[in-house]
Amino acid sequence: MAGAASCGSLNAPGLGLPLKATVPDAKGALPKQMFIGRGPVSAKLRQRFTTDLESIAMLAILRSSNTGLTESRRFPEILVLGLHVPGGGAVPVEVIDHIAAQRPGGIVFVCVRDGGPLTDPASGQTVESDVEQCALAVRRNVPVKPGHTPITKVHAGAWRPATDVHLTVHGATMEELWDSLCAQVIADDVDGSDIDKRIAARERAVSLAAEYAKAEAAHGRAKTTEQRNAAYGKMLAIRKELAQLRV
Repeated sequence: MAGAASCGSLNAPGLGLPLKATVPDAKGALPKQMFIGRGPVSAKLRQRFTTDLESIAMLAILRSSNTGLTESRRFPEILVLGLHVPGGGAVPVEVIDHIAAQRPGGIVFVCVRDGGPLTDPASGQTVESDVEQCALAVRRNVPVKPGHTPITKVHAGAWRPATDVHLTVHGATMEELWDSLCAQVIADDVDGSDIDKRIAARERAVSLAAEYAKAEAAHGRAKTTEQRNAAYGKMLAIRKELAQLRV
């Protein structure tokens, strides 16, 4: 769409977002200093803004008025922000964390780079590619018990060809939309229900996979039957828990 703010070749309509939510090209580009100048910033983070980020663009602003969803006090609007990173660069987690911390509402980060390693869906192997690529990211609150210090975490999806990346407006309220967008980024699913439990399950599964690899290695180098049985028992327990997680 001509006249829409973009990050690389991606813009709001191309991502599947409402035309009414699209930010015009003339108003899309945002200076890095807008975010660096707010609050204390370490020298390391300033360097991240220089080396890990080429440009920033506001692609869309999702509100109840342009999505047709019921208003939410927690999420009066959700921003869609484009971050162009150097070719082959990683998702700039520290930059995302700093930017997202500056506002209470949600932000979906559309990270774009010109080439880099991609995972081949057929073989699962990593291959170098020169196609334009995109990875989505969000910063989300981690559930904690009442009275405990709030915790947040940046979640990023895998790099994909930019033409394969889309976002869907889903839900009845703006808060449900935020949960859905987080689910789209983290779990490749528009259903945002129980997303925090699903995130916890996925992270537990990653931790268990690492534990399983250690137990398997211990089983392989065991010198006694007792050591071998202990390692094998741990492997069985991990398999059982992984099956219960169903992720």
